[in-house]
Amino acid sequence: MNLILLDRDGVINHDAADYVKSADEWRPIEGSLEAVAQLCHAGYRVYIISNQSGIGRGLFGVETLGEIQARMQGLLHALGGRIEGLFFCPHHPDEKCRCRKPADGLLQDLSQRLGASLKDVPFVGDTMKDVQAAKTAGARPLLVRTGRGEETLRQPDFPGDVEVFDDLAAVADALLATPRRR
Repeated sequence: MNLILLDRDGVINHDAADYVKSADEWRPIEGSLEAVAQLCHAGYRVYIISNQSGIGRGLFGVETLGEIQARMQGLLHALGGRIEGLFFCPHHPDEKCRCRKPADGLLQDLSQRLGASLKDVPFVGDTMKDVQAAKTAGARPLLVRTGRGEETLRQPDFPGDVEVFDDLAAVADALLATPRRR
């Protein structure tokens, strides 16, 4: 099974300082939906792993998150792609849950549900939290410069062994140019 895990905000869509709070506010990063579709066409199963603390902060509800996801799925469907599942943490950061990245609870949940190891599975993110969650779960962290990626690269503790790409389209190009491990 060929899996790829993606953070959402800053990787697939433009992030917002005050959170993406509606389907109308959700705007894809140029080339990101096409990249997801390319990966799907190549046999990858695509899952989103996302902190959604706007729910815990009372800025929007799970229903609104579903509307955002439906919009994204509709646009992807038109390109022949799809997201297999959305694993999200709805908690406020103060709740100290096990699912909020940088913890790896969401990744462990996905691994358990699929009955599959996440060892070396690409996990594309734009923050140090994404990198840390991927490393803890044994996945392969990939950083994109979109979203908060440039800021993340400037952090003194950014690990030197993490591959960095301009955007999700560049990740897809690199993964599809490399023979996949079976």
